[in-house]
Amino acid sequence: MESGQTHCRLAEIVQYTCSLERDKRTGKQQLLCTQLPRIFKLCPGKPAVEVTRVADVNLATGEVDVPEALPSQIKAKEWTSVIRYPTSDEE
Repeated sequence: MESGQTHCRLAEIVQYTCSLERDKRTGKQQLLCTQLPRIFKLCPGKPAVEVTRVADVNLATGEVDVPEALPSQIKAKEWTSVIRYPTSDEE
């Protein structure tokens, strides 16, 4: 981490995306869900910044490495400015 950001920490959340799929054998619908892990950089007094795309995760150890100099295109947003798009269930 950069010297001025020594109090920053990383946090992970796991979200799920689910869809109804019809079982080819039985014809019954079943709910299939996929995990979407997301990694955030949390610094005191600043909005959380998602760093999932630039984080390097070691799958063997679970260790997460985030580059010290984050790309300039990563911008924090207040939750009030996040755009929520309707899902097919809401249309």
